[in-house]
Amino acid sequence: MKVENCVALVTGGNRGIGEGFVQELLAHGASKVYVAARRMADAETAASADDRLVPIELDVTSPEQVAAAAGQCTDLTLLVNNAGAFNLGNTLLTAEDEADIRQTTEVNYLGPVRMIRAFAPVLKANGGGAVVNVLSAGGIVPVPSMGGYSPSKFAMRAAGDCLRPELALQGTTLHSLIVGSVDTRMAAHVTWVEKSTPRDIGKAGIVAVEHNIEEHDTDPHAVSVRAFLARDPATLKASMAAGLRNPDGRR
Repeated sequence: MKVENCVALVTGGNRGIGEGFVQELLAHGASKVYVAARRMADAETAASADDRLVPIELDVTSPEQVAAAAGQCTDLTLLVNNAGAFNLGNTLLTAEDEADIRQTTEVNYLGPVRMIRAFAPVLKANGGGAVVNVLSAGGIVPVPSMGGYSPSKFAMRAAGDCLRPELALQGTTLHSLIVGSVDTRMAAHVTWVEKSTPRDIGKAGIVAVEHNIEEHDTDPHAVSVRAFLARDPATLKASMAAGLRNPDGRR
């Protein structure tokens, strides 16, 4: 699939990696990009920069809003599942209640699955198209200090692997992006690793789509985690577990 002249939708498209994706899609010639955000005001502000941008109010945890978006965006050829949730400081045991675990599961796992289920018929009707899931290095190695976030990314990675052959039957490709450290508000607490820019991740996502890469490490940190995991998984897991002893998550 070529991004040029595509019609895309980016969840969480008003800031962070989502905003970087929107900018790169425009730079690569997308004909239209639906900028989705939980608040319409945020979507409208983000979409004001270019006539090709269309704002959409969309909370991926709402089945009604997802269904409405699928009914509105009938010309879609590229779906970017970027919206994510991460609550710093909550581990699976120290979270006050299940609310944190439930939120990260709803946003990071059930949300993208819900989006794919809703938009698969749209993509099929438009020739197949592609789906991009923005995942995490915390979805290929367990990070106990990330609480519900790391397990939710593991779950979505597995879901993507299950959905890929199903979507292939209708000519739709699915691409999982493994993201390491990026200069976003969500990763503001990370100070010990050089961060890539949101647009770097958008560029990597476009490479994955146009070169049909099923799972793509998007930045140097993700690449290093993958290499470490292949070389010495036990030591890497122990390093991630050591983060529990450091409040700021430093290894």
